[in-house]
Amino acid sequence: MRLLVLALLGTLALSAGDQQQLGLALRAQADFDRVQLAPVPRLEDASACQQSQAALLPVAAREEVSTLHYHKGWCELVAAALTRSAARFDDAAAEFQKAIDAWPARFAHAKAGTVEPVASALPVLAAVARLNAGSGASISEATLDSAGGQIAAAETAEVCPASVMPAADCRRWLALGREWLGWMAIEREDLREAAADFAGFAGSGWPEWVAGRQAFTQARYSEAAADYSRAVENWDRLQREPAPSLDARLGPHPEMPAVLADLGGAQILAGDARGAIATLDRAVKAGPDDARALYLRARAKEKAGEEESALADYGLASRTAFAEARNLASGEAHLYRGILLYRRNDYGRAEEEFASALNFDIPQSLRGDAVAWRHLAAVAGGACEASRVELGQSLGSVSPFFPKEEADRRMAACSAGGAGGQVGAAPLN
Repeated sequence: MRLLVLALLGTLALSAGDQQQLGLALRAQADFDRVQLAPVPRLEDASACQQSQAALLPVAAREEVSTLHYHKGWCELVAAALTRSAARFDDAAAEFQKAIDAWPARFAHAKAGTVEPVASALPVLAAVARLNAGSGASISEATLDSAGGQIAAAETAEVCPASVMPAADCRRWLALGREWLGWMAIEREDLREAAADFAGFAGSGWPEWVAGRQAFTQARYSEAAADYSRAVENWDRLQREPAPSLDARLGPHPEMPAVLADLGGAQILAGDARGAIATLDRAVKAGPDDARALYLRARAKEKAGEEESALADYGLASRTAFAEARNLASGEAHLYRGILLYRRNDYGRAEEEFASALNFDIPQSLRGDAVAWRHLAAVAGGACEASRVELGQSLGSVSPFFPKEEADRRMAACSAGGAGGQVGAAPLN
């Protein structure tokens, strides 16, 4: 667009229409520069910029249309980042795509061989805008696949022409795209790729989080808790910043209730029940509709010997899961209610609840636990011969939060000739 301004200024005699177009071009450029150069852009400036680009587009030369759509998309993206408006993110993505579609027209009068490939930052910004229009788990698989492909392709063939934006800005947005690739790798459990993608993002919290996930999968729970804690400390620090950078606003954000629940879970398995309770208190406060955090807090309280409080949390976890389910069809809720009944020594009803848990939708991570709890309730209720072997076989598929030691004691009592339900009240562990 600067070329358009210079061309108009170079005209010796300007018609009234030319003068109007020159005014539009000067205003649009000034508005864009104000937003682009501001350390912390203002919403009113971003909105004015968007409007001035839109006013210039109908009268701009074909060669300038791609640049104007990029400028308009950029200002819309800034406004979206400041307001967290999904509609504005979608509008920004659409403008960046228009800039990509109009790119060949930039070289309509160029000599053969001088046509540049599309600037890599444009598809990255379009992808980042679409990703920000969603939120965590609400981002569709189609969006993840499309955006991930766009970002990866842009990184493979990096093109940063100075005619579009400074090379440093181009590389900055490519780095932002790489951060999103790391987040997507975490979502699909590809921790090795996630670690590589986040290698250059020290202080962002993500490298520590990936390290914690890797340690957790290898049952190194104390290391996992320490890494998770460092990640949370970084994210807490970033959230306290009074004026987050645009990069921070546009990058992937951790889902803090789930993050804190994972940290609390690692602390439980590392033997820090009191620390886990404190962490999970915070998780429940951040996400009161997170049944998993309540369940884990119940487990932590069991470990700490707070039996009555643990029972209350199991009940609350079940009610919360039911409240979040459609038509009260929640396998997760039945699982938690079954644990509550089991801890009250009501083994028959507990077994029914565990069976119901398996008949409804239940997260795959909980299915193995539900199977084992069902067999454990049967054994505890006296069905040693019928369920002891099944219980032993099911223990190979449980999560680390299932009370395997308690199951071993129940099976040992059966092997000794007693009824699984006659070994005395099982300690909460």
